[in-house]
Amino acid sequence: MDNNIIEIEELVKQFSRLPGLGPKSAKRIILKLIDNKESMVKPLAKSLANVYKKITRCTNCGNLKIIEKKCFCEIESNFDKICVVENLADMWVIESANIYKGHYHILGGTLGIKDNYDNKNLLMDSLIKRIKKNSLKEVIIATSATVEGQTTAHYIEDAIKNDKIKITKLAQGLPVGGEIEQLDDGTLFSAFKNRIPVSD
Repeated sequence: MDNNIIEIEELVKQFSRLPGLGPKSAKRIILKLIDNKESMVKPLAKSLANVYKKITRCTNCGNLKIIEKKCFCEIESNFDKICVVENLADMWVIESANIYKGHYHILGGTLGIKDNYDNKNLLMDSLIKRIKKNSLKEVIIATSATVEGQTTAHYIEDAIKNDKIKITKLAQGLPVGGEIEQLDDGTLFSAFKNRIPVSD
């Protein structure tokens, strides 16, 4: 396909780094783009450039925001519960399932059993600050049922359990080892509806 064209090879490598795409899928996408330069490549390049220049991650809540504007979490402060997720994909899945409409805190990753928290760059400190600042009544821990997700959940529980806040986590329907973004709406709804308090 590429006749060893360096630019194509580099593009294949970059596309192959995306979730769910291997070299074969990447090549099919690139062929489609090359065959539609004007209608697809130009607008795609423009959109990517705009995202690169204008979008950043909020250092307070972890959501995406326009660089020169305040994040939603800074504007809207009247809320009594917050849902803690690992990443943006998890938040989008929960929102699309219409099972929770409220504030989120996106950690930006998880902790492994042997991980050093200081090296993980997770938004844990800002989570604790948001909880204390807004006098929250409930913190919903919606991490995946993986070892890393549960390790992260326990870390959060230990960090905030003395603040007299109701801490709940997803319950029935969430399979062991399951990742939030891979669950269907029905399973996710069940896990949210039947969330259980975290015991001390």
